Amino acid sequence: MTAGHPDTVGSKPASFADITTMRIGGRIGKFIQPASRAEFILSLVDADSEHLPLCVIGGGSNMLVSDDDFNGVVVRDARRKVSILDEAVPAGPGEPKLVHVEAEAGTNWDDFVEYTVRMGMEGIEGLSGIPGTVGASVVQNIGAYGQEAASAVSSVQVWDRKAQKVINLKKEEMGFGYRTSLLKKTMYEGMDERTNGRTPSQYFPSPRYIVLSVVFELRHSATGVVGMAQLAKALQARIGERIAASDIRTAVLQIRTGKGMVEDPSRYGNPWMKGTKDPTEVHNAHQADRIQPDYDRWSCGSFFVNPVITPAQADAVLPVDAPRFATILPDGSEGIKTSAAWLIDRAGFHKGFTVNGRAALSSRHTLALTNRGGARSDDIVRLARTIREGVQQAFNIDLVPEPVFIGL
Repeated sequence: MTAGHPDTVGSKPASFADITTMRIGGRIGKFIQPASRAEFILSLVDADSEHLPLCVIGGGSNMLVSDDDFNGVVVRDARRKVSILDEAVPAGPGEPKLVHVEAEAGTNWDDFVEYTVRMGMEGIEGLSGIPGTVGASVVQNIGAYGQEAASAVSSVQVWDRKAQKVINLKKEEMGFGYRTSLLKKTMYEGMDERTNGRTPSQYFPSPRYIVLSVVFELRHSATGVVGMAQLAKALQARIGERIAASDIRTAVLQIRTGKGMVEDPSRYGNPWMKGTKDPTEVHNAHQADRIQPDYDRWSCGSFFVNPVITPAQADAVLPVDAPRFATILPDGSEGIKTSAAWLIDRAGFHKGFTVNGRAALSSRHTLALTNRGGARSDDIVRLARTIREGVQQAFNIDLVPEPVFIGL
């Protein structure tokens, strides 16, 4: 174990319930928070050499874990340094000036977004308020309000658990797709993005490639582009209009807060979470919303990905008033993306829907499955299964869960 980072507080061992946004999960065999690059890599090597299950965790926001004990190693990167590598470098004649910023994997994602906006950079302001870390952002390829992590990534430095060495992956080598990446795909054998038939690989529940740091390529601009209708309405602006990036960030945070799709700041009072987010930002979050506890925030965020289907499938199964957005399928052909939240609601599962009272759809957003204060992992699984079966029956569309399931 890394010195100075115990896996107990008093006599209480760490549990996934302590470190995940769903606040569910069993006790952890060994919990390590390395504060240096060497310690971080050593913790990965040690776990693999001992053939122990290895879970590298960020903010714990995209996972659902069994209540059984986890007899493995959980590593949470405590490195949070952000460095501007170069400033105002022109991409070419007449093109916007670019800034390359490197962030260590353990950096809180929203802290990083706030920093870039404050420093006059554009490119990820629409991703404000998403729980998690910089490292997790590229594994999942997070996205919201017209932006996604992939569009801002220049390169990713990783530890290759198979080759036992550090390598740099360029953006084009990252295999980014809708809510996925090369890294995420290495967690599974023969992963089918369209179904939930995923077989864990030898590296599960972590990728083969563990993120050490990410270099982002952002634009040196105090303004950003309004990317979606919902955001445009909140800002009283037009889609495509340029306005202050700080205003976009503020609007995104307000929208997400209204849906309960931001972290509950009270989790940072938990001794296992202290130090993982900027104290000023924690204070600001408390000031913005004093509801305690807010069970709508005890979730994994969006529990299902928006279905992506062929145009022919869309014509066959979607009602005429269903949301449809043009997209590209994995094979490069044209596809249609529709709204999972819309399908869930139209299938009869409205805000607040519950099976047993312990787990329920958020009272503010049908895409979030929430722990109402005493739920176990089985309660969430049962609720998810009920919703998936209902949507399948109503629309012949199989909703794919977004979180990583561990021990379930």
